[in-house]
Amino acid sequence: MSESSRSTPVGVIVAVDPDRFAEVVEAARRSGLAVTGEQPLLGTLSGTIAEDRIPALEAVVGVESVDRDRAVRLPPPDSPIQ
Repeated sequence: MSESSRSTPVGVIVAVDPDRFAEVVEAARRSGLAVTGEQPLLGTLSGTIAEDRIPALEAVVGVESVDRDRAVRLPPPDSPIQ
């Protein structure tokens, strides 16, 4: 893997300690996360971060998990079953 591919921004979903939500969001931003959505009742936030910064995000106190965002494509409803 080349240096530039490790630094490519990727979408992530982050599970955080809901009792410290605001504090964890700010620390996640400082680690390099560009927050695109906050769901405090669920204890999650979403955003983008450089691939090589994910370990720093995972190390933030209060971050419980970091999962890469994945796109799922379904066939149109009128297509044959595959």
